[in-house]
Amino acid sequence: MPLVVARHGHATEGGAPRDRAVHALRHSGELPALTLPQWEGLVRQARQADLLARIAVQLEAAGLWHEVPPAPRAHFDAARRVAGAQRDEVLREIDHLRQALAPLGLPVLLLKGAAYLAADLPSAAGRVFSDTDILVPKARLPEVESALMMRGWMSTHHSAYDQRYYRQWMHELPPLQHLQRRTMLDVHHTILPETARLKPDARKLIAAARPVAGMDGVSVLAPVDMVLHSMTHLLHNEELSHGLRDLSDLDLLLRHFGATVDFWTELVERAREMDLARPLHYALHSAHRILGTPVPQHTLAAAAQAAPAWPLSSLMDALWWRALRSQHETAAPRWTGAALFLLYVRAHWMRMPPLLLARHLGIKAWKRARPESEPKR
Repeated sequence: MPLVVARHGHATEGGAPRDRAVHALRHSGELPALTLPQWEGLVRQARQADLLARIAVQLEAAGLWHEVPPAPRAHFDAARRVAGAQRDEVLREIDHLRQALAPLGLPVLLLKGAAYLAADLPSAAGRVFSDTDILVPKARLPEVESALMMRGWMSTHHSAYDQRYYRQWMHELPPLQHLQRRTMLDVHHTILPETARLKPDARKLIAAARPVAGMDGVSVLAPVDMVLHSMTHLLHNEELSHGLRDLSDLDLLLRHFGATVDFWTELVERAREMDLARPLHYALHSAHRILGTPVPQHTLAAAAQAAPAWPLSSLMDALWWRALRSQHETAAPRWTGAALFLLYVRAHWMRMPPLLLARHLGIKAWKRARPESEPKR
């Protein structure tokens, strides 16, 4: 069946959306009309994007759960149960972290999915988790790491180079894993690597953080900062395998906080203050274009002042449009692989100066070619 391109930029097959995961996020009310083969395509695409549980939650919220045929409903229900188990696990981890950092007088400042969960935001519903992320002042890193080690968290990276890479150049400690629970923890001291071209001030993020009601010793970023961190994580990540899920996170955050008076004005001003004006343009433009996020036109125009000049702006639009959607082979637009590769290169280019980047990539290539040189765990 020939492919055509719909008016709003969605690849279609015989008039039906080819990217069914994106279509489901935008138009969940239309899902009961799908045929069984179309449901199968949606399940495959949503599973790869880690969105099965989120779409299930949307169907239930719309009162459409019992209109889903039994076969696809079984997949959605299983994903929802897994997401619920992960939710409970993350809540337990938050409590363990609170106990570990309490003697230091530090709150557990949560980031990303754990923050959405603690703050009971719509973006937490049906979300899956791979780890827990926290933000601490850089000056307190040694005592935080010591306190966590005393509670059973240990580094997962043991080579001298990896340790130096994280501690000297990156925005976080080497990932930690608990010895008994096997849960993963990322301890950040800022939101972009020390060597990155953009320089957001983590001290301002920490100063503006807000306590979580009903969770003593736990806090989350202010709404505008939470949005800025969500988009920064998405647009500066060299691996975009979960790009659509993270874009959906951003979409739900913007829909939720966007109803607040002055939110959009504060978001643009904060992005400029934090040296994140161009990422804000990319994020708002992509969310509006792909998921139909209701961003006011005046906000899109204000953010677009930081857009690059043509032809780079057209190139970046094409890259983000391909990368931040379902990457399943049944849905990915043409040249998606090339777009992902170019954004992978861009992420590294934005992360390090050229000479340091060349040295780092050379060392990583050498280590891959000689895995026996790595110390055994």
